[in-house]
Amino acid sequence: MWIWILIFSPLILLFLIFGLAASGIFGTLPTFDELENPRSNQATVVYSYEGKELGKYYIENRTNVSYEEISPNIFNALIATEDERFYKHSGIDAEALARVMKGIVTRNNKGGGSTITQQLAKLLFHDKPDSKIERVFQKFKEWVIALRLERNYTKKEIITMYLNVADFGHNIFGISSAAKIYFDKKPADLSINEASMLVGLLKAPTRYSPIKNPDRCKMRRNTVLMQQVKNKFLTRDQFEQLKEEPVIVDYQLLDKRIEKNTYGHGDLAPYFMEELKKDLLVWCEKNINPQTGKPYNLFKDGLRIYTTIDYKIQTYAEQSVKEYMPELQDKFFRSKKGKKNAPFSYELKEAEIEKIIQQSIKRTDGYKRMKEEGMTEEQIQQVYNTPVPMKVFTWRGDRDTVMSPRDSIIYHKYFLHNGMMAMNPHNGHVKAWVGGIDFRFFKYDHVRAGKYDKKKDMVLPAGGRQVGSTFKPFVYAMAMQEGRSPCEQVPNVKVCIEKGVDKPWCPDNSGDYKEGGMVTLREALANSINYISALLMKQYGPNAIVNLVKKMGVTSPLEAVPSICLGTPDVSVIEMVGAFATFFNKGIYTKPIFLLRIEDKNGSVLQEFATEQREVMNEQSAYLMVELMKGVVLQGTAGRLRNRYKFMAPVAGKTGTTQNNSDGWFIGATPDIVCGVWTGAEDRSVHFYSTAEGQGANMALPIWAIFMKKVYDDTEIEINRGDFDKPSIPISIELNCREYQLNEWNENENSRINFDNIP
Repeated sequence: MWIWILIFSPLILLFLIFGLAASGIFGTLPTFDELENPRSNQATVVYSYEGKELGKYYIENRTNVSYEEISPNIFNALIATEDERFYKHSGIDAEALARVMKGIVTRNNKGGGSTITQQLAKLLFHDKPDSKIERVFQKFKEWVIALRLERNYTKKEIITMYLNVADFGHNIFGISSAAKIYFDKKPADLSINEASMLVGLLKAPTRYSPIKNPDRCKMRRNTVLMQQVKNKFLTRDQFEQLKEEPVIVDYQLLDKRIEKNTYGHGDLAPYFMEELKKDLLVWCEKNINPQTGKPYNLFKDGLRIYTTIDYKIQTYAEQSVKEYMPELQDKFFRSKKGKKNAPFSYELKEAEIEKIIQQSIKRTDGYKRMKEEGMTEEQIQQVYNTPVPMKVFTWRGDRDTVMSPRDSIIYHKYFLHNGMMAMNPHNGHVKAWVGGIDFRFFKYDHVRAGKYDKKKDMVLPAGGRQVGSTFKPFVYAMAMQEGRSPCEQVPNVKVCIEKGVDKPWCPDNSGDYKEGGMVTLREALANSINYISALLMKQYGPNAIVNLVKKMGVTSPLEAVPSICLGTPDVSVIEMVGAFATFFNKGIYTKPIFLLRIEDKNGSVLQEFATEQREVMNEQSAYLMVELMKGVVLQGTAGRLRNRYKFMAPVAGKTGTTQNNSDGWFIGATPDIVCGVWTGAEDRSVHFYSTAEGQGANMALPIWAIFMKKVYDDTEIEINRGDFDKPSIPISIELNCREYQLNEWNENENSRINFDNIP
């Protein structure tokens, strides 16, 4: 009797544990309803204002396909390699289990015992176990779930379900995504070798990746081919022919597809998608999903996000950058050719340049990863100084080359970048957002670069750039609020401002425009005269200016010093555009908003969002600022909008150029769109030497002009194509300045205006 107990005790124990697993003692099992509708991770989808898809956020990006949409080559390869008796067992393969047990006893392992159904159970209904005991219990749970799956689904449904959730590496889930990304094909069109390569990836996606380990990938594919010979899906002759074929993958296209797949972005607005994600993650943490009892998961819960982005306007914004920047970049390359320290300023010392390079190296993901792995600084530097095959960015397409990571960092320092945002000043809706020139290579966003603020519990703008003369309209706004006229004449002479014990601050003009003569305030702003900005600063004081700018939505640090009137602060594009919009919305600040509402996966509204508004100045003061900034276009630094780009719609704005030409700005508006453009290099020590090339009128304004012409040429875009709205009450301030009338007359007569100060 004891002999029989000893013989059958393992079997009795096995059935006992199986029964306990079926009762749910080792953890909750899925209900019948869950088996009928297995819950898989659902991507969050982001939509434009018109309802067009901008992109997704997901952990697993997949598109389900039916059995009929999958090539028999996939089924043959999968069954031959993973589950030879798939059509014979009922979810658990006793013969395979016996082989595994024998292998454990004899230490001669000849393959795993998990069936395709068990693997599906694991993929659909289990998290990763934390301990060895949990792994044992999980295996029994998989058996129970596998049996239930077999009882409720056909074999065709089970193998199709498995292929729709399988992991093919590089964040590629499901046979549809795998076929598209690896081979640009539909699953039905996969060849024997292509199908075999994909099935080979299932064993270990990273180890057999065609990108990281192409030789191993081919060996694994050939193993899958041999398994098909063994199971009579292929002949020996077919195998001999197929095994010699290379793994055919278009690596250049594959890199792009994987990059796009990994970030979940469409082709449009990738920088916007990344910034929006920061706000959505904060929202998810603060809102509970009633179905799970946990905070919403942006990557799994299938949320629907509706934004203010206009699909067409966003398209035109990105096109304008791509049209002008190659031309500007070519000029920049030529300006640096043969120059000492290029691309950095010739004034820098070697130690200063090395410091910049090392700071850039330490910001890379590779450096951080190697540090975490315990590598020494010397070892890391050796890696960064060793040439390797890589791709680098060019405006004429990515280029394959051999270069050390350090040299690639220096090479990419040459490139000029952009931050560009357009919004409706009346409702705050952000219509376009371009955070840089190419998200794949340069992921830093130059519109907001938002960071989470713990005190305010929200994402705030960070990492702005010096604004230069685009700050001057805020100074002039103080004068307009005090009832002064754009036509008021003031002396164009040097002004000194006392600073206590320090020497007086006496800024110089950047040119000799009417030096010593009288100029109107309109003329002074149009030509960005420093003397007049200093005069107004002396009259109103830096504290008053800072308070005004903060009311207009600028949250970046602003030091209340006299030099602020010339644009010394660093401010983000989103803040500057939002502040300027106040002038074009009758003095009411409207905070830029890009998130309209969030819905759950069933379309139920979870939250709607509205912008913040507050009155900053009266209608008359705001309109006087519009008139002042019209002069910048009609008779000042933005004159090329008319005479070179022939943009004849009503427009007001301001250019800006910072010290050493490191930053070029233009913020301009038509009645319904305020748009700001910043252009500059990643490091301020990388810049044009010539002001003619490095000023805002040359670096930023052309992008604005190309963009607005595209918008105005598209008659389907609904915008006000007339003039700016006048105040609801009569204007009591003189507006008919003589020199303004002359320039307006010349423009109306279609005569060329001579802008001597415009290169």
